[in-house]
Amino acid sequence: MEEKQRQAPGATPFAQRLLVTLILVGLLALLWRLSDLLVVSFGAIVLAVALRSLATLMHGRLHIPERWSVLAGVLLVATALCAIGWLVGEPLAEQLAKLRERLPFASRAVLGWMHANRVGQLALQVWQDTTSDGVPWARLAGVAGLTLGLLGNAALIIVMGMYLAAAPNMYRKGFVRLMPLPYRKPIDSAMVESAEALRRWLLGQSLSMAFVGCATALGLWALGISLPLAVGVISGLLAFIPFFGAIAGGLLAVLLAFMEGPQAALYVALLCVGIQQIEGHLLMPMVQKWAVQLPPVLSILSAVVFGALFGIVGVLFATPMMVVAMTIVRTLYVDNFLEHGHVYAAPEVRR
Repeated sequence: MEEKQRQAPGATPFAQRLLVTLILVGLLALLWRLSDLLVVSFGAIVLAVALRSLATLMHGRLHIPERWSVLAGVLLVATALCAIGWLVGEPLAEQLAKLRERLPFASRAVLGWMHANRVGQLALQVWQDTTSDGVPWARLAGVAGLTLGLLGNAALIIVMGMYLAAAPNMYRKGFVRLMPLPYRKPIDSAMVESAEALRRWLLGQSLSMAFVGCATALGLWALGISLPLAVGVISGLLAFIPFFGAIAGGLLAVLLAFMEGPQAALYVALLCVGIQQIEGHLLMPMVQKWAVQLPPVLSILSAVVFGALFGIVGVLFATPMMVVAMTIVRTLYVDNFLEHGHVYAAPEVRR
């Protein structure tokens, strides 16, 4: 009798379910509208995990107080970047400027070789047939706006990442408290596992990027190709994006080598293929023994799917998003539900 009196008029089970459904649909629509902000927030989380890992290392090895460890990590990164800039900044800037000047000449060299070759002529004909509608030159006017938007997102990621790294437990516990009581513990466990998986993936990917960048620069220098430092740095940075980043870095190196001739371009192509084979079949399996093992198909699929949903920023963070998604599914569904048969039910209400 008392329960009926406490129930609000018209609050039938059907009305309650309808209200919950409408709220969920509204939240999904809001999340879709704010998808760009969500990707930027995830980028801040990735940066926060990296800074927190460095801060934990400094706290454990150098015995820096935990409250100052993040600031010390940021200062260490800034000092390292300044030192690198002082050592190789000037030659790197010169090579990047020359690279920008030479790319149009390299493109013309490639086109000239293709026009003089039967296979190249066939490839050009196929390309012209697929782009017969013409190039949408009007869209190229938005390049400057896109660049400014990326710079703004980068600044926002840096600021948010530093705040998240300074007090990760506060933000994690605050998010968990928004969840229903029976689900708080498994969700909190999934978030901790995701952060650890993301930390291990970042460490493994950093080793891969360093290897690709150094090997590309040294290989181009040994082959006598111009601007090896600039191409090596760009290839190393592009290696952050699995599969597609390696293709883009290799194409850049081959394109530049065409200025030396088709034979030099062939040698550079073989060099890039060799580097990717060593990185994919020797380095990464060793790293994945203690880092996150992500199947190559999922890496490619994540880049395609998240790129279609969120654009270029989605491609950039596609693989770490997939790492987090796999960890959450494994923690909440596979480990707790399939293997152990745990079903989280609401606790009984005492009357």
